[in-house]
Amino acid sequence: MTIKADHRHLYLQVIDRLKSDIEKGVFKENEKLPSEFELSKSLGVSRATLREALRLLEEENVIVRRHGVGTFVNPKPLFTSGIEHLSSISSMIEAAGMEPGSRFLKATESIPAEEDLKRFQCDGEDKILTIERVRTADGEPVVYCIDRLPASFLPTDFVEKKEVSLFSALEQSGKIHVAYAVTYIDPIGYHEQASPILNCGRETALLVLKQLHYDDHDQVVLYSKNYFRADKFSFHVVRKRV
Repeated sequence: MTIKADHRHLYLQVIDRLKSDIEKGVFKENEKLPSEFELSKSLGVSRATLREALRLLEEENVIVRRHGVGTFVNPKPLFTSGIEHLSSISSMIEAAGMEPGSRFLKATESIPAEEDLKRFQCDGEDKILTIERVRTADGEPVVYCIDRLPASFLPTDFVEKKEVSLFSALEQSGKIHVAYAVTYIDPIGYHEQASPILNCGRETALLVLKQLHYDDHDQVVLYSKNYFRADKFSFHVVRKRV
Protein backbone atom coordinates (compact mmCIF):
# COMPACT_ATOMS: atom_id res chain seq x y z
CA MET A 1 0.00 0.00 0.00
CA THR A 2 3.08 2.23 0.23
CA ILE A 3 3.01 5.35 -1.95
CA LYS A 4 5.25 5.08 -5.01
CA ALA A 5 7.49 8.02 -5.75
CA ASP A 6 6.46 10.37 -8.54
CA HIS A 7 6.87 14.08 -9.21
CA ARG A 8 3.74 15.27 -7.41
CA HIS A 9 3.41 16.39 -3.80
CA LEU A 10 3.04 13.43 -1.44
CA TYR A 11 -0.33 14.58 -0.09
CA LEU A 12 -1.78 14.48 -3.64
CA GLN A 13 -0.55 10.92 -4.02
CA VAL A 14 -2.15 10.00 -0.69
CA ILE A 15 -5.44 11.52 -1.84
CA ASP A 16 -5.39 9.47 -5.05
CA ARG A 17 -4.52 6.27 -3.18
CA LEU A 18 -7.28 6.68 -0.61
CA LYS A 19 -9.85 7.54 -3.29
CA SER A 20 -8.76 4.47 -5.25
CA ASP A 21 -9.04 2.26 -2.16
CA ILE A 22 -12.52 3.61 -1.45
CA GLU A 23 -13.54 3.03 -5.09
CA LYS A 24 -12.23 -0.56 -4.96
CA GLY A 25 -14.05 -1.27 -1.71
CA VAL A 26 -10.95 -1.55 0.46
CA PHE A 27 -12.66 1.04 2.63
CA LYS A 28 -16.45 0.86 2.44
CA GLU A 29 -19.11 3.53 2.88
CA ASN A 30 -19.63 4.54 6.53
CA GLU A 31 -16.59 2.46 7.51
CA LYS A 32 -14.09 3.87 9.98
CA LEU A 33 -10.61 4.37 8.55
CA PRO A 34 -7.53 3.11 10.39
CA SER A 35 -5.91 5.54 12.82
CA GLU A 36 -3.59 8.25 11.52
CA PHE A 37 -0.63 6.32 12.92
CA GLU A 38 -1.64 3.12 11.10
CA LEU A 39 -2.47 4.89 7.84
CA SER A 40 0.69 6.97 7.72
CA LYS A 41 2.80 3.89 8.48
CA SER A 42 1.13 1.74 5.81
CA LEU A 43 1.38 4.54 3.21
CA GLY A 44 4.94 5.38 4.11
CA VAL A 45 4.29 9.10 4.69
CA SER A 46 4.45 11.44 7.65
CA ARG A 47 1.38 12.13 9.76
CA ALA A 48 1.57 15.78 8.69
CA THR A 49 1.29 14.72 5.02
CA LEU A 50 -1.58 12.38 5.85
CA ARG A 51 -3.44 15.09 7.78
CA GLU A 52 -3.22 17.47 4.81
CA ALA A 53 -4.62 14.76 2.51
CA LEU A 54 -7.44 14.00 4.95
CA ARG A 55 -8.24 17.70 5.30
CA LEU A 56 -8.70 18.03 1.53
CA LEU A 57 -10.68 14.80 1.30
CA GLU A 58 -13.02 16.13 3.97
CA GLU A 59 -13.47 19.36 1.97
CA GLU A 60 -14.45 17.20 -1.01
CA ASN A 61 -16.95 15.37 1.25
CA VAL A 62 -15.20 12.05 0.57
CA ILE A 63 -14.65 11.48 4.29
CA VAL A 64 -15.95 12.94 7.54
CA ARG A 65 -13.92 13.37 10.71
CA ARG A 66 -15.85 13.06 13.97
CA HIS A 67 -14.10 14.52 16.96
CA GLY A 68 -13.13 11.88 19.49
CA VAL A 69 -14.53 9.08 17.33
CA GLY A 70 -12.48 8.80 14.13
CA THR A 71 -12.54 9.29 10.37
CA PHE A 72 -15.27 7.67 8.27
CA VAL A 73 -15.94 7.17 4.55
CA ASN A 74 -18.89 9.26 3.42
CA PRO A 75 -21.46 7.44 1.28
CA LYS A 76 -21.85 8.76 -2.26
CA PRO A 77 -25.04 10.77 -2.80
CA LEU A 78 -27.69 8.77 -4.65
CA PHE A 79 -29.28 11.85 -6.14
CA THR A 80 -27.65 14.85 -7.71
CA SER A 81 -29.12 17.85 -9.46
CA GLY A 82 -28.11 21.23 -10.81
CA ILE A 83 -29.97 23.89 -8.86
CA GLU A 84 -30.20 26.03 -12.00
CA HIS A 85 -32.88 23.55 -13.18
CA LEU A 86 -36.24 23.60 -11.42
CA SER A 87 -36.99 19.89 -11.27
CA SER A 88 -39.27 18.01 -8.90
CA ILE A 89 -38.03 15.70 -6.18
CA SER A 90 -39.87 12.86 -7.91
CA SER A 91 -37.92 13.38 -11.13
CA MET A 92 -34.61 13.38 -9.24
CA ILE A 93 -35.49 10.08 -7.60
CA GLU A 94 -36.68 8.56 -10.88
CA ALA A 95 -33.44 9.66 -12.59
CA ALA A 96 -31.56 7.50 -10.07
CA GLY A 97 -33.67 4.49 -11.08
CA MET A 98 -35.69 4.44 -7.87
CA GLU A 99 -39.41 4.63 -7.14
CA PRO A 100 -40.57 7.99 -5.70
CA GLY A 101 -43.24 8.02 -3.07
CA SER A 102 -44.87 10.33 -0.56
CA ARG A 103 -46.02 9.92 3.02
CA PHE A 104 -48.58 12.51 3.99
CA LEU A 105 -48.09 13.78 7.54
CA LYS A 106 -50.58 16.59 7.98
CA ALA A 107 -52.20 19.65 6.44
CA THR A 108 -53.36 22.66 8.43
CA GLU A 109 -55.24 25.79 7.44
CA SER A 110 -54.59 29.10 9.16
CA ILE A 111 -55.12 32.79 8.70
CA PRO A 112 -52.22 34.45 6.88
CA ALA A 113 -49.34 35.78 8.93
CA GLU A 114 -47.86 39.16 8.05
CA GLU A 115 -45.13 37.52 5.96
CA ASP A 116 -47.78 35.54 4.05
CA LEU A 117 -49.64 38.75 3.18
CA LYS A 118 -46.44 40.22 1.73
CA ARG A 119 -45.24 37.00 0.11
CA PHE A 120 -48.46 35.93 -1.63
CA GLN A 121 -50.08 39.36 -1.95
CA CYS A 122 -53.25 37.93 -0.44
CA ASP A 123 -55.73 39.51 1.94
CA GLY A 124 -56.52 38.70 5.55
CA GLU A 125 -59.53 36.54 4.68
CA ASP A 126 -57.59 34.05 2.57
CA LYS A 127 -56.65 30.75 4.14
CA ILE A 128 -53.03 29.58 4.11
CA LEU A 129 -52.45 25.85 3.77
CA THR A 130 -49.36 24.25 5.31
CA ILE A 131 -48.61 20.74 4.09
CA GLU A 132 -46.08 18.41 5.68
CA ARG A 133 -44.93 15.33 3.77
CA VAL A 134 -42.03 12.91 3.63
CA ARG A 135 -40.71 12.02 0.19
CA THR A 136 -39.37 8.50 -0.20
CA ALA A 137 -37.07 6.62 -2.57
CA ASP A 138 -37.91 2.91 -2.78
CA GLY A 139 -39.76 3.36 0.49
CA GLU A 140 -36.87 5.02 2.35
CA PRO A 141 -37.47 8.56 3.69
CA VAL A 142 -35.06 11.02 2.05
CA VAL A 143 -36.73 14.47 2.13
CA TYR A 144 -38.97 16.14 4.69
CA CYS A 145 -41.11 18.78 2.98
CA ILE A 146 -43.00 21.71 4.43
CA ASP A 147 -45.02 23.59 1.79
CA ARG A 148 -47.01 26.75 2.40
CA LEU A 149 -49.41 28.43 -0.02
CA PRO A 150 -52.89 29.95 -0.30
CA ALA A 151 -55.45 27.14 -0.07
CA SER A 152 -57.32 28.57 -3.07
CA PHE A 153 -54.37 27.73 -5.36
CA LEU A 154 -55.00 23.98 -5.00
CA PRO A 155 -57.93 21.73 -5.98
CA THR A 156 -60.40 21.37 -3.11
CA ASP A 157 -59.76 17.62 -2.92
CA PHE A 158 -55.96 17.87 -2.83
CA VAL A 159 -55.58 16.95 0.84
CA GLU A 160 -57.94 13.96 0.50
CA LYS A 161 -56.15 12.67 -2.61
CA LYS A 162 -52.68 13.24 -1.06
CA GLU A 163 -51.14 14.01 -4.46
CA VAL A 164 -47.47 13.16 -4.88
CA SER A 165 -46.72 16.13 -7.13
CA LEU A 166 -47.61 19.51 -5.70
CA PHE A 167 -46.56 21.19 -8.96
CA SER A 168 -49.09 19.11 -10.91
CA ALA A 169 -51.85 20.00 -8.47
CA LEU A 170 -50.95 23.69 -8.64
CA GLU A 171 -51.05 23.71 -12.43
CA GLN A 172 -54.15 21.50 -12.76
CA SER A 173 -56.55 24.41 -13.28
CA GLY A 174 -54.38 25.90 -16.00
CA LYS A 175 -54.35 29.28 -14.23
CA ILE A 176 -50.98 28.79 -12.54
CA HIS A 177 -47.69 27.83 -14.14
CA VAL A 178 -44.61 27.56 -11.94
CA ALA A 179 -41.97 29.37 -13.99
CA TYR A 180 -38.97 29.69 -11.69
CA ALA A 181 -37.82 29.66 -8.08
CA VAL A 182 -35.41 31.58 -5.90
CA THR A 183 -33.51 29.11 -3.72
CA TYR A 184 -31.53 29.46 -0.52
CA ILE A 185 -29.42 26.50 0.68
CA ASP A 186 -28.28 26.06 4.26
CA PRO A 187 -26.29 23.06 5.55
CA ILE A 188 -27.26 22.11 9.09
CA GLY A 189 -26.48 19.37 11.58
CA TYR A 190 -28.94 17.33 13.58
CA HIS A 191 -32.46 18.81 13.55
CA GLU A 192 -34.81 17.91 16.40
CA GLN A 193 -37.85 17.62 14.13
CA ALA A 194 -36.56 16.66 10.68
CA SER A 195 -33.75 14.23 11.57
CA PRO A 196 -35.91 11.64 13.39
CA ILE A 197 -38.49 11.79 10.57
CA LEU A 198 -35.72 10.99 8.06
CA ASN A 199 -34.23 8.25 10.29
CA CYS A 200 -31.01 10.26 10.66
CA GLY A 201 -28.53 9.87 13.47
CA ARG A 202 -26.78 12.84 15.03
CA GLU A 203 -23.83 12.35 12.68
CA THR A 204 -25.92 12.84 9.52
CA ALA A 205 -26.04 16.37 8.15
CA LEU A 206 -29.00 17.89 6.32
CA LEU A 207 -29.34 20.35 3.47
CA VAL A 208 -32.21 22.81 3.87
CA LEU A 209 -33.59 24.29 0.64
CA LYS A 210 -35.87 27.28 1.14
CA GLN A 211 -37.60 28.15 -2.11
CA LEU A 212 -39.94 30.87 -3.31
CA HIS A 213 -41.73 29.61 -6.43
CA TYR A 214 -42.97 32.21 -8.90
CA ASP A 215 -45.49 32.05 -11.73
CA ASP A 216 -45.21 33.65 -15.19
CA HIS A 217 -46.32 36.97 -13.72
CA ASP A 218 -43.56 37.04 -11.08
CA GLN A 219 -46.01 36.32 -8.27
CA VAL A 220 -45.07 33.93 -5.48
CA VAL A 221 -47.38 30.91 -5.59
CA LEU A 222 -45.57 28.53 -3.23
CA TYR A 223 -43.06 28.69 -0.38
CA SER A 224 -41.30 25.46 0.42
CA LYS A 225 -38.81 24.40 3.04
CA ASN A 226 -37.30 21.01 2.28
CA TYR A 227 -34.88 19.05 4.46
CA PHE A 228 -32.69 16.78 2.31
CA ARG A 229 -30.44 14.08 3.71
CA ALA A 230 -26.94 15.29 2.81
CA ASP A 231 -25.69 11.69 2.50
CA LYS A 232 -28.32 11.06 -0.20
CA PHE A 233 -28.48 14.34 -2.14
CA SER A 234 -25.94 16.71 -3.65
CA PHE A 235 -26.61 19.92 -5.54
CA HIS A 236 -24.39 21.81 -7.94
CA VAL A 237 -24.60 24.90 -10.09
CA VAL A 238 -23.11 25.68 -13.49
CA ARG A 239 -21.52 29.13 -13.47
CA LYS A 240 -20.84 30.84 -16.78
CA ARG A 241 -18.28 33.55 -17.32
CA VAL A 242 -19.76 36.95 -18.17
